Amino acid sequence: MYAFEFVKPKTVEEAVAALRESEAKALAGGQTLIPTLKQRLAAPEKLVSLAGIEALKGIRMGDGVVEIGAGTTHATVARELAGSVPALAALAGDIGDPAVRNRGTIGGSLANNDPSADWPAAVLGTGATVVTDRREIAADDFFQGLFTTALEEDEIITAVRFPIPEAAAYAKFDQPASRFALVGVFVARLGGDVRVAVTGASENGVFRWQEAEAALEADFSPAAVEALAPPPAEEMISDLHGAGDYRAHLVKVMTKRAVAACG
Repeated sequence: MYAFEFVKPKTVEEAVAALRESEAKALAGGQTLIPTLKQRLAAPEKLVSLAGIEALKGIRMGDGVVEIGAGTTHATVARELAGSVPALAALAGDIGDPAVRNRGTIGGSLANNDPSADWPAAVLGTGATVVTDRREIAADDFFQGLFTTALEEDEIITAVRFPIPEAAAYAKFDQPASRFALVGVFVARLGGDVRVAVTGASENGVFRWQEAEAALEADFSPAAVEALAPPPAEEMISDLHGAGDYRAHLVKVMTKRAVAACG
């Protein structure tokens, strides 16, 4: 790795101020950034650790919403939401391995916006709100392509507010070595609306499968998905783990499984 300065602020305000100095990058759980530094694919002059900011941690519930602090680890979400929001708990509990789950955070995952990450599917699939140090961003406006979000360079995610769905489930076909999603689908029913968010499949990152949403609003059953054509194969990622048409097929299969898991 290159040499860099390391700072560990205690407040969000201190972290934002540090990020505005020189070539600085925020460090959350470090599950993506540290390997990137080791491979010399990034060379920030300063790392601003968010791990010491207690205000970014914790889970709060009320008025049909669960708010997860951006510094909350996947393991904490899996443990604390198992009884109240099982779809989010199950998703968090299947990320990576125990080491990743105990270090990685929801805020870090969303800020990085890896095209195969799990949390973007949950956020887009529920229509959650991403809260930062200066504004609130709707899920439909937050994700803007591969590794790209609506965040400014010095903007920090502080929390994510999820509406608690009437029914929801996440179905993932993972790449066994990395545990990233080859294709993952989060389905949520909220009142009369249904949202279907797909991660791991598209060259443009996480997306909503709107044809499936319309079909499921009319008939919330796996049979409604079976009648659909899969998304266009040419819009899917094609690599050594799976061709575009294979991923398109998996989108349909995982959507049916998620709907069936909703009960």
